[in-house]
Amino acid sequence: MTKQLKIHFELIFWVTAIICLAVSHPAHKGHFALCVFKIVGVNWCPGCGIGHSISWLLHGNIQQSFKAHWLGIPALLVIIYRIGCLTLNRLFNFKKTSTHGL
Repeated sequence: MTKQLKIHFELIFWVTAIICLAVSHPAHKGHFALCVFKIVGVNWCPGCGIGHSISWLLHGNIQQSFKAHWLGIPALLVIIYRIGCLTLNRLFNFKKTSTHGL
């Protein structure tokens, strides 16, 4: 797999994840969990709640976001930073290949 394809895939992954968290309702309790701990029956997981926290944050409720998980705010900042880095990398690489030496 080429480096450009990896960057393109990661960028699509993070943007899709943010969009899904933005359109989902964080207070909905009957959703499917991707948490490995919950799937095997363990009730406590150190990461559970980060998705809800980011979703609350994207809905503008900072207090609920912090209650869901205190790492939700820093996690969203890191994801947004990563999206920005990948986007800039993609734009500059596109400009380099599209100018054909001009």
